Amino acid sequence: SVWSPPYFVGKHYESHLTLDAWQSLLAETIQLHVDILRPGAFLAINIADILCFADESMPRIQLPNVSKHRSPVTREMVLDARATHPDLNRHQLAELLGCSEQTIDRRLNGNNIRGGKYATQTRCRTVAGMIESFGLDAGLYLYDRRIWVKDPAWANSHWHASSYRAVDEFEYILMLWKPGETTVDRERLTRDEWSAWGSRAVWSFPSVRANDQHAAQFPIELPRRLIRLLTDPGEVVLDCFMGSGTTALAAVELDRQFIGCELTPEYVKLGRQRVAEALAARAGSPC
Repeated sequence: SVWSPPYFVGKHYESHLTLDAWQSLLAETIQLHVDILRPGAFLAINIADILCFADESMPRIQLPNVSKHRSPVTREMVLDARATHPDLNRHQLAELLGCSEQTIDRRLNGNNIRGGKYATQTRCRTVAGMIESFGLDAGLYLYDRRIWVKDPAWANSHWHASSYRAVDEFEYILMLWKPGETTVDRERLTRDEWSAWGSRAVWSFPSVRANDQHAAQFPIELPRRLIRLLTDPGEVVLDCFMGSGTTALAAVELDRQFIGCELTPEYVKLGRQRVAEALAARAGSPC
């Protein structure tokens, strides 16, 4: 089974989900694999490595972001002016110091709040631990993981971010195993392929740069590698979140059978069209 679920990052197809509902979706989908997978088979989940979500319990600490200061007015200057003119309000202090009233407010109160100055703070949580926990509850065990290094998602942005958070440029591929006899066949890959990526923890290949067909496509190289690594020709590959059908295309290319599940009608239509074209091309006939 190879799939990439919603990441809970605000895409339109997941907008109806709360954090609890999203976690329940993942847990239930993983649980259902207990009866679907044959013993010794794998479930490979492609997902972002970290989750950010609103948490009202997070402290709303305001800190200065000195790299964003566009005015020479300092906090000390504002405090001195307020001490000298205690009767002046924020707007009058701004006029006195030759700056905006927002500058007065930022120097006094800070402005670098995660989630926005007046919004609920956001908290981070690693996703791999959640997946491992859901798997263990279902009787599936974390077997391995790969790190997929993408091209930087925000390469053209100025300074990338206004905080110390890293640019999002990699994702996890978490591999859960159903207990049973597992066939290890190194003949599935060439010697060079095993050396280049088969036995390597970090995979580097570009993401889909133009998501014009689906809001969150992954490149075909991702399911292609997993299918080649973990299955033999003729075996069945499952994708529970089929989307635009990329996993199915990789299965067709590699002479595997596939089962795909998708709820959104427009993506069902798109996936069927892409698979039909791939099958026709494989058969050497017009679609």
